[in-house]
Formats: sequence, C-alpha cells, structure tokens
Amino acid sequence: MKNRFLNIAFILAAALLFGCSNGNGDFDATGTFESEEIIVSSEAMGKLVMLQVEEGMQLKQNQIVGAVDTTQLHLKKKQLLSTIKAVLSKQPDISAQLASLQKQIETTEVEKRRIENLVKLDAATTKQLDDINSQLEVLNKQYTATKSSLTITKQGIQSETLPLIAQVEQIEDQIKKSIIINPIDGTVLTRYAKQDEITSNGKALYKIANLSDMTLRAYVDGDQLGQIKLEQKVKVYVDKGEGDQKEMSGEIYWISSKAEFTPKTIQTKDERANFVYAIKVKVINDGYLKIGMYGEIKF
Repeated sequence: MKNRFLNIAFILAAALLFGCSNGNGDFDATGTFESEEIIVSSEAMGKLVMLQVEEGMQLKQNQIVGAVDTTQLHLKKKQLLSTIKAVLSKQPDISAQLASLQKQIETTEVEKRRIENLVKLDAATTKQLDDINSQLEVLNKQYTATKSSLTITKQGIQSETLPLIAQVEQIEDQIKKSIIINPIDGTVLTRYAKQDEITSNGKALYKIANLSDMTLRAYVDGDQLGQIKLEQKVKVYVDKGEGDQKEMSGEIYWISSKAEFTPKTIQTKDERANFVYAIKVKVINDGYLKIGMYGEIKF
C-alpha cells in the first residue's frame, strides 16, 4: 500500500509539473514553420540529358545539376560562323590594292626631284616640272579616292556580318541557359522532372529551400504588439512527442503593419480577438524542424 501511495503521488506531481509547463497552452502565439521555397525551372527546350536531383538531396549554390541537349544549337552556331567567314572573305585587301599606286607615287616623286635639279642647271624646262607636278597630284588624288572607296566597301561587308554575330550571341546565351545551375544552398523538396524527359521554357524541374534557417509565422493580437519589437529574442517550443516539448531560441525579424482576420488554423492567447498581426520569427534549424510543423512562442 505504501508503494502504491508513492506511485500515485509521483504521477500527480508529474502531472502538476507538466501542467505548469508550456505544453498546457501557456504561450503567447502559435504558428507554423515555413521556409523560402524556390522553384527552379528550365530556360531551354529539349531533352534533359542530365538532371542530378533527388528529393532530400543537399545542393550548393551555383552547382551544376543538369543540362538540356544543345546539339542543334551548336550546329546552328557552326553554320553561322561559317557564313560570317564566307562574307568576310569578300573584303578587299586595301594595302595590296594601294601598293601599286603607292609605288607610282614614290617613282614620280623621285622623277620630280631629278627634274628640279635639272631645272636649276638649265638642263630641263619648267614645263617638264609642271607636268611632273600635275602627274603627282593626279596620282595622290587617285590614291585617296581608291583608299576611300575600298574602306567603304570593307565597312559595308563587315556590317553585313553584324546580324549574324548577333545570332551567334543569341545561340551562345541559349547554350548557357541550357545548363541548369542551382540558385541557392538548400535541400531539394520536390522533383518535377526526370532525366531523358523533354522539357520546355518555364517548365518546373524541382523545388528547393534553405532549411538551415526556418521561419515561424505566427499571429498576435493588438494588445500583444506592445510586448514585441524587431530583433527581440523569444523562446520557441515544438512538440517532441509523448507530451514533451523542445525549446529553441528565435528572433523576431518581421512584424506586419496591417491587421487581418484570425486564421482558422491559428490560435492566439486571446481567442476573442477578431484581428491579429502576423509576425515572423527566425529559428536556427538543427535538423529537427520541418516545413508545416507547429510551433509555440513565449515572449
């Protein structure tokens, strides 16, 4: 009988202690855990030749996780580069075509100097000097005109390649977007596609979220607003099962400036309040927290 009495007393004491803990609803607000989820979509159309993504997999930021077939894009790029090369081959060789005129000018200048010396010695007439000067002037004008014409022709041919170069750049951008790069450090939540499937622009491939920092979105009434502030440390409790709770530390980083109706799935300390304010509490996840899990907050 004595042992039986001690057992009953122990059970009552444990029940009393549990009733005084946070497990009896002695909290200021409750909510659910969430995380910023990103849906990674395809930016190219074609066959998924690689997609190394599995649900629950940990991925790093900028990690290459997949690729869309780019065979046709590379062939199109090769064709465009060949066309550009063919167009540029029609360019005139300005230096080569002006070389003969340049040689004539040099020869005429030498002849001019010879005649000038002869005129000084009265061995040549001034008419001969005038003739050579006129000839040299014509050659210089011809050289300038030819150079200008060849330059314009070359620039015109080069301008024909500009649309082709733009197409090459577009294809290079498409090839770059065919490589699937993971945007953030995180855990794959859902996979929507598999390797060897055909994908298209904007088609979802997988969903990822960074679960190292979780957000507890909870609601408080107007009377509780005066008790909280940004960067305030709070205690967060989550169920561990069998009536036990796990205590964690959190920090308020967002408080809504607008009131809203009480969500059906959320209870506040004062259930008679018609309007509540949403708050977000950042909690470091040690691996225990899950998206959608309920949590309680004590200010």
